[in-house]
Amino acid sequence: MPAPAVKQIAHVCIFAHDLDATEAFYRNVFGLQKAFTFMRGETCIGYYLDLGGRTFFEVFHKDEAKFSETDQINHICLEVENLDDTIAHIRQQGVEITDKKVGSDGTWQAWTKDPNGVKLEIFEYTAQSKQFTGGICQVNW
Repeated sequence: MPAPAVKQIAHVCIFAHDLDATEAFYRNVFGLQKAFTFMRGETCIGYYLDLGGRTFFEVFHKDEAKFSETDQINHICLEVENLDDTIAHIRQQGVEITDKKVGSDGTWQAWTKDPNGVKLEIFEYTAQSKQFTGGICQVNW
């Protein structure tokens, strides 16, 4: 089975100790707009910023006290055409990857890591993906 093609980086997940300041920075400096918001109950815990096309920054709150110089980027997400085929191929290479599941944002996702421990989210958009429908993404994690 040939390696499945990665379409593009879907998003890079970053941590922010101040969600409002981070949103203002990316909006005012780079012109990025919010695509949707992650809520835990009544509390905003993060959001997606639209980089154009099908690519985003995923931003989640993380207390400043928990920051270090090595953990501002949490993971890289790669978009693929067919997640089932991609999972099968990755497993054929002897690499561990989780089973797929639908994330709270309506996308299919699975998780693996590279030899350096970099977390990789592999996902496939759906018609219900918040990246395209917008709105509020209510989470319970």
